[in-house]
Amino acid sequence: MLVQLLLVLVCIIIGARLGGIGLGVMGGLGVALLTFLFGLEPGALPIDVMLMIAAVISAAACMQAAGGLDYMVRLAERILRSNPQYITILAPLVTYTFTFLAGTGHVAYSVLPVIAEVARETKIRPERPLGIAVIASQQAITASPISAATVALLGLLAGYDITLFDILKISVPATLIGVLVGALFSMRVGKNLVDDPEYQRRLKNGELDGDHKEIAGGENRKGALLSVLLFVGATLLIVLFGSIPSLRPMFGGERLGMPIVIEMLMLATAAIILLLTRTDGAKAAHGSVFSAGMQAVVAIFGVAWMGDTFINGNIVELKASIEGVVTEMPWLFGLALFVMSILLYSQAATVRAIVPLGIALAISPMMLIALFPAVNGYFFIPNYPTLVAAINFDRTGTTGIGKWVLNHSFMMPGLVATAVAIGTGLLFIQLY
Repeated sequence: MLVQLLLVLVCIIIGARLGGIGLGVMGGLGVALLTFLFGLEPGALPIDVMLMIAAVISAAACMQAAGGLDYMVRLAERILRSNPQYITILAPLVTYTFTFLAGTGHVAYSVLPVIAEVARETKIRPERPLGIAVIASQQAITASPISAATVALLGLLAGYDITLFDILKISVPATLIGVLVGALFSMRVGKNLVDDPEYQRRLKNGELDGDHKEIAGGENRKGALLSVLLFVGATLLIVLFGSIPSLRPMFGGERLGMPIVIEMLMLATAAIILLLTRTDGAKAAHGSVFSAGMQAVVAIFGVAWMGDTFINGNIVELKASIEGVVTEMPWLFGLALFVMSILLYSQAATVRAIVPLGIALAISPMMLIALFPAVNGYFFIPNYPTLVAAINFDRTGTTGIGKWVLNHSFMMPGLVATAVAIGTGLLFIQLY
């Protein structure tokens, strides 16, 4: 089993380094090696999860193509510029909302330069709002009703009569509280901007010259607004159908499953956005949201398949080795989720690969929901695209990676937000 585990970890590490679809295809290689070299039966393919993510990403990509994301960024810029003194609190709330609505943290790219410039103009150290804003965009993944991670968790817990609302009533307030506490801690990070030596050096050398340009308005603002409203409306419908099962039709004595509901609503919304806003469907397929989303689909395809193959093939040994510890201290399973998310660079892939082990170990579904924010650990090593983007957008040089690599601008807010979210979730499941 140890050799097989080493193989799985090597595939994950190499896949993460390859980037793009590298993680997914290395997972496929892992399945092939586990099957042909070690004789393990291939695990279950995560078909429903992949199709749900593809449907959600299709709708989000159509919204982006129709100008919906640009519209949201212009709105966010107005909010931030109207209240610049509160940017360290408002910035993470903006990125959290963007991710919550779109189901992907990659939408934060468009607002990060706005946060950096507003902070600089207000003489607030940009590292403070940028660090927690990036973390907020990650935390919101585990609160969004349409994110790949939430969809994956809902699918895995379907056998426990867990509804979407059961997940959201814990994850939404828990992650929000975690983000706000992280923002409060961030308000005292580093020296004030005017006292920062790197900022003073760049200012003296003229590296910060140049006026900030307002984000251009969309050519079809009505279409952009309509696309946002349609997408938000579809998201609310998913929450409604997921929270009240009786609203879903019955076929053969069983309620229509949420995977099918999500797939139908999101594909229908994508179609309606294209039709009503007269947007070219090819434009949606070339956007950043579609590209990032399809990479997530391939990652989950390979990694989840490899994870299922390894876990199912070694379930007896795995249960025997860790069942006692996890039974006594089930919260330790959260540590496993955190560590694996660092390796996998994907909340959804972590959920799909590791949560089945928690279910096999008889960890209660509510405990798994409380530990859900632990999958937000990929800020730990500062090479994820949103982290790198935030560093590059900060022209003052206050946001960066320290001499020891791990002492970077996102470590403190990330650890605080994640720890507080998990602690709050554990408290909520006791109250509920």
